[in-house]
Amino acid sequence: MPATIVQTNHTPFEKKVIDPVTLDIIENALRNARIEMDATLVRTAMSPGIREQGDAFPLIADHTGKMIVGQFGSFIGGFLDNWDGTLEDGDMIFLSDPYSCAGAVSHSNDWLVLLPVFKDGRLIAYTSMFGHQSDIGGKVVGSMPINARSIFEEGVRIPPVKIWKKGEYNEDLMKLVMHQTRKPDWCQADLNALIASCRVAARRVIEMAARFGDDVYISATQELLARNHRAMKSLIAMAIGEEPVSFEDYICDDGMGSGPYKIKCTMWREGEKVVLDFAGTDPQSQASINFYLNENMFKMFFGIYMIMVFDPQILFNDGFYDLIDVRIPDGSLLKPKFPAALSGRTHALGRIFDILGGLLGQKTPEFLNAAGFSSSPHLFYSGNDKKGDWFQLFQIGFGGIPGRPMGDGPDGHSLWPGFTNVPNEFLERYFPLLIERYETEPDSGGAGLHRGGNGIHMTYRFLASGTISIHDDRWFVPPWGVNGGEPGKRARKVLEKADGTAQIIGNKVEDVHVDEGDQLHFITWGGGGWGDPLDRDPALVGKEITQGLVTVEGARAYGVIAGPDGAVDQAATEALRAKVRAERPALELFNYGPAVEQLRADCVAETGLPAPIQPRWATLEAAE
Repeated sequence: MPATIVQTNHTPFEKKVIDPVTLDIIENALRNARIEMDATLVRTAMSPGIREQGDAFPLIADHTGKMIVGQFGSFIGGFLDNWDGTLEDGDMIFLSDPYSCAGAVSHSNDWLVLLPVFKDGRLIAYTSMFGHQSDIGGKVVGSMPINARSIFEEGVRIPPVKIWKKGEYNEDLMKLVMHQTRKPDWCQADLNALIASCRVAARRVIEMAARFGDDVYISATQELLARNHRAMKSLIAMAIGEEPVSFEDYICDDGMGSGPYKIKCTMWREGEKVVLDFAGTDPQSQASINFYLNENMFKMFFGIYMIMVFDPQILFNDGFYDLIDVRIPDGSLLKPKFPAALSGRTHALGRIFDILGGLLGQKTPEFLNAAGFSSSPHLFYSGNDKKGDWFQLFQIGFGGIPGRPMGDGPDGHSLWPGFTNVPNEFLERYFPLLIERYETEPDSGGAGLHRGGNGIHMTYRFLASGTISIHDDRWFVPPWGVNGGEPGKRARKVLEKADGTAQIIGNKVEDVHVDEGDQLHFITWGGGGWGDPLDRDPALVGKEITQGLVTVEGARAYGVIAGPDGAVDQAATEALRAKVRAERPALELFNYGPAVEQLRADCVAETGLPAPIQPRWATLEAAE
């Protein structure tokens, strides 16, 4: 049964004509309210993942549940259709179980609160915020076990419940939930921060409605949705063809020795509607790399990508959803069946953006981006310090952003534009470690007219024995280049022991013991290059040598001969470029690097790690 909205005032809202000035004021007030949600969160949360890195996502929706401002799109419509309960003034919903909300949050570490906003007895809006909790219990520190076979191994699962009911706080529920986590102080503070953020936004909405009138405010939100619909309809007609185009990419492995896992999407236009079909995507994994992709979330991803590439001035919201038909096969990597594990879904989430770039650019190569969003590298470090106190770090790393039509990809940037790095001073102050190195990895960005962004080389020196876990990808299948650009370099991780010995470790490893004095070299992937590297300005390549972004040897990928001081030998450069142009084959739209089987054959020599083996699906094993 659908949810029951309890209102004491049943007067319908009257549609008003909104003048452009009023619409602009309300639009920007909503944008500011969203920013204030983030600011409130940062000031009141405790965990580094939320307070320092901003791993939380706000939402302000209209009275029907459609997102007006936010980032991930709205889950509220699906929630209202499937939750057998009431919503009334003074209520607030709390949840974390992806299977109870059709993937609106995609793993149980994300805690979500939803606040219905009432004014004068009528529901006028919803505010919501979810954020990643650093620990929710489960079998490993950080609650993201690589080898989990079901979601039951990943920590506490919270179905939709009322954390506030008619203004009364459910304290017993919170005691029960916090009892499951290794860091109840962080989790309680972070949850309070999510709640405070929603309440701040609710106050701003009520203030706007009081200032302009309820009918004007509601009508303005509907016009913002309609305006977005008109803009997206034009973009779809311009950028999407009726002839189907397909693209596929791979998650390197599952952390248990199998891989790569294919994600495939086919796109075409039917009239004014675009269809995105994930048929051909591999079946769900037995490990935790599955990504329960909510259809509305993917519609928002698609819309964000379209808007950012073709018209960044558009305010993205839920107004265009009826223009998109998303088809995801049940039992696939992107729609696994309960109780499949989900905690390592970040790699597939990142790969979705690479796939969108590959799809949308095939009709308009001038707008094509290379690969490089790819993943969201995680490091976990835990143990007892020399005083015997428990410490626990969860940190998100950054990689190289792809080369783009308008220029180079940023070096060492986050998958999400709103994320920031944890300051090294914070890490050294609150955890037993030193940051020996924090710099871009030269030559890791793919060569091109527009260079792919370099990855990060971060070296941690551990000051207390403990355990580390790593979640990363793009170590086996490189980020591809486009329009003649070269692929980016792959990720790698090296553990250097205090005695000077070193070993290459995997990019998905768990419970690796480290001793005092050991160092971890955490090196992330670079973005793919865009355009012919031989067209890049040699003087710019020389300058990047002096900046440590490109090496003298790496400059040869651009056909540039230069010294350590960046001085370019023009004659030698022209000769090298002429030779390369004469000998190389015709440039292709996509440069994927070697085929998968060649990557397998060369894996040990190139990465120091054994190649992943082809996954075996449970259905095939049963048939055999």
